[in-house]
Amino acid sequence: MGQTTALVQCLKRCLKEHGITYAELATPLELSEASIKRLFAEESFSLKRLDKICAYMGMNLSDLFIKLEQQQDYLSELTVTQEKALVEDDRLVLVMQLVFSDWTFNDILQMFTLTEPELIASLVKLDKLGLIKLLPRNHIKLLTAHNFRWRKDGPVQRFFRQNIQSDFFQSDFDQVGANLTFLTGMLSTEAHQTFSKKLEELSKEFDQLCKSDAKKPLNQRLGHAVVLAIRPWKLSFFKKYIKNQGS
Repeated sequence: MGQTTALVQCLKRCLKEHGITYAELATPLELSEASIKRLFAEESFSLKRLDKICAYMGMNLSDLFIKLEQQQDYLSELTVTQEKALVEDDRLVLVMQLVFSDWTFNDILQMFTLTEPELIASLVKLDKLGLIKLLPRNHIKLLTAHNFRWRKDGPVQRFFRQNIQSDFFQSDFDQVGANLTFLTGMLSTEAHQTFSKKLEELSKEFDQLCKSDAKKPLNQRLGHAVVLAIRPWKLSFFKKYIKNQGS
């Protein structure tokens, strides 16, 4: 669906929510009902007329665009085929990670050895995979939801485990900005569920902070990685001391 069509559909839903008919719009638009129907059918609105319609509903144009954004379908998960296509090219994984971290086209060219044609080719692939929308002048729009997650044990998660996990933990975590806390303990089912929920809330807060900082200049931001995990676990070298194994 094109952006114009999506906007008109959103406008129709808003009119329906307010119980406003085409006939009622005749007065503020100074048009006949037939002309108004034709405007909606042809999707040919001027900004002035859109503004008048919004004002009649007690809205601003900005309210309409916010509703359009909220009603857009965003990806929450890729197919296995899409993830496989993604991890077949490590350059594509790099560009994907940078785009997800709100890097602009010029930022990437400035900091990495990718040429402009190479970067455009990668962005076109991400566009075809449905992860982004490549806009005019190489602007980038993410098409992933705020709660987007890679498939559990899917191609992308396996790629990160094989190529990034060991690299991440090869650190003493003693540099400025680093922090590693390792906890073990016994939890009931209820306590486990409570703590897991807090981990989810913390991950959302991290995402919100990243989004709020996205418009700051690149030299005021530093890449960070966070690992949030909990699972039932027994240290492997303790297992030989456990009684009645396998009985």
